[in-house]
Amino acid sequence: MISQHLTTESIIYSKSKNLVQEFASRGVAVLCPESLGISSEIHQRIYEKEKKAVQDQLRISPEVIPEIFDILNAPGLIDACDRLVGKNWAIVPFSHNAPFISGARDQHWHKDDNAPYNARKQRHHQAIQIEMLYYPQDVSVEMGPTAIVPFSHYWTFNHEENQDNFAGADHIDFGYLIEGLESIPVSGPDSKYTSEDIIQRKTKHDRRMMDAVSGLNWPLTSVFEVAPLKAGSILLYSHNTFHRGNHRRDDWRQWTENPRFMWRFWIYRTNEPSGTDSTEVDWCQEGLDPLTGFDLTEVSSAIKSIWRYHKHWLETGKPPSPKIDDTNQSNEYLKKEASQLFEQMLEKGDEKEPIRIGAAYELAAIRDQILAKELLRRALLNERESVRRAGTYGLVALGAAAEDVFLEAIKSPIKWLRKAGAYGLGEVSTLNQETFDAVKECLLEDSSKYIRSVAAGSLGCLGRRTIALGQGLGWIPKCIEVLLQSLRQEENRLSMDRAQKRNIKFVRPTDECDVCEGMGIDFGVERFAPVRSAVRENVLWALVMLCSHGEEVLGENLDSLLEELKKIIREDQNVISMGFAMDALSRLAHLRFCEEAPSTSIIELRTDLETILNSSPIQCWESLVRSGLKPASPEVIQH
Repeated sequence: MISQHLTTESIIYSKSKNLVQEFASRGVAVLCPESLGISSEIHQRIYEKEKKAVQDQLRISPEVIPEIFDILNAPGLIDACDRLVGKNWAIVPFSHNAPFISGARDQHWHKDDNAPYNARKQRHHQAIQIEMLYYPQDVSVEMGPTAIVPFSHYWTFNHEENQDNFAGADHIDFGYLIEGLESIPVSGPDSKYTSEDIIQRKTKHDRRMMDAVSGLNWPLTSVFEVAPLKAGSILLYSHNTFHRGNHRRDDWRQWTENPRFMWRFWIYRTNEPSGTDSTEVDWCQEGLDPLTGFDLTEVSSAIKSIWRYHKHWLETGKPPSPKIDDTNQSNEYLKKEASQLFEQMLEKGDEKEPIRIGAAYELAAIRDQILAKELLRRALLNERESVRRAGTYGLVALGAAAEDVFLEAIKSPIKWLRKAGAYGLGEVSTLNQETFDAVKECLLEDSSKYIRSVAAGSLGCLGRRTIALGQGLGWIPKCIEVLLQSLRQEENRLSMDRAQKRNIKFVRPTDECDVCEGMGIDFGVERFAPVRSAVRENVLWALVMLCSHGEEVLGENLDSLLEELKKIIREDQNVISMGFAMDALSRLAHLRFCEEAPSTSIIELRTDLETILNSSPIQCWESLVRSGLKPASPEVIQH
């Protein structure tokens, strides 16, 4: 099934007042060009420059088309992202690394890797990372619009021992890739299909992609092609949303003169939600979802519990209070209901994922939080990954009350429980002695690179939450010290696609590394090499978070941090690590520029920053501009 809105003259754009509610439920928002608060002429300039750059075979980047900074700094975009991922959100460096031109071929359905570039860690249900797609030209329904599966962002598949999902991304119908269907042109001059079948979506490829989604049997799960769009439209969606690139259905002889471009940016949170209130909503009031036309009236109470939690968290950073509709129920009735929810978490099969996850969230919302925690703990300790996953998310929804369960898990001899423990503490706890020691031990001593990567990210999340509360700030310098220690002991390695001589989708764990250390990226620059380190990259991801809060919270480790970041910019062969280091330094120099009495170290950093950045042959300008650095001109960008 394709959404009925494909036949309308324009897509239904998101309204500001409903943005958070729609993102919490659907996982998708579409911003209209007029809401951005910038001139429409900018989109045309970007489009024309990109057409010429493609003709000249240039790498499409902000260096070539600096007008993209007008998009990233657009007031309407900043406001929307502030509401979804918090103030001073950051952009993963070099995440726009291709022109993303629609053509003759399809991608299969997938969720993007949820750590920097083909790396794997626990997927956040909370809005920690989202994707932004920008279209500088009109996108008609025939131009290969991005295809997504709205409402799919809370459901996924096993990956711990499922090697098809090892490389960071999760897949629907991985066989589509294995069988080579991605390499076969669906449309264009080399297509074997008739024009009518292409236009009517009756090709074997179209049917395969639609059947893959409908075969999931998940609620509200159907294909939606994001079109028609006006030039300058922006698609925001959860990093967990299934999506794919799509083939064009119009006359291929027009493709060169009428290309469909797209810019992609991965956006991540550096600040906690700052609101104090979240109102209850009637999730079925609309009847039909305004964007997709999907019927919301039959949504289960379990799914509403998920949406309720995430709307409240997006607005306050805290879990909602227990549901009020069970306050009059007897304890015996409540125990029976909780037992039934626990049994639902034990359901088997991929098609039962929404039942398992929904039951976990609903259990977290009952009045008896002690009973809920015990049952969710039992789920976390289950031998099946799908049950552990539900238990993990349910405990996160329980909030700080689940801290002791995650502390128990992080000390387990079982690797997958340690992963859940490290991740969970990052989601619910604040920095204290026991939590800090446990995560520190994981980061510095665990034998699993996967666990060390998760622990690195958790330290960033713990620091972010601690800073927001304004209590225990003395732990932040200790976090910096541990993160720096990790950087000094972790090493880059040849990327897995190069080392194993295979497509990134087919790399597998080795004795040396149990987490995907994905594609090697060097941009053809001699200084860099196709090397990766999942741990180092996640450490630097965490440091960007902490540096977003200024020097005051970093304490006595500021100078050692500055020197390590400068060294990475000068010497590191991993271009992604270098980009994160640039962003962290720039945030320290610029985000809190108006603060009184900066230290001598920060004054010197502001003076020397341009020289420091130029010690690398390339810069991650999309990240740097978000951190407050403004290039004086395109000539400065290209130095």
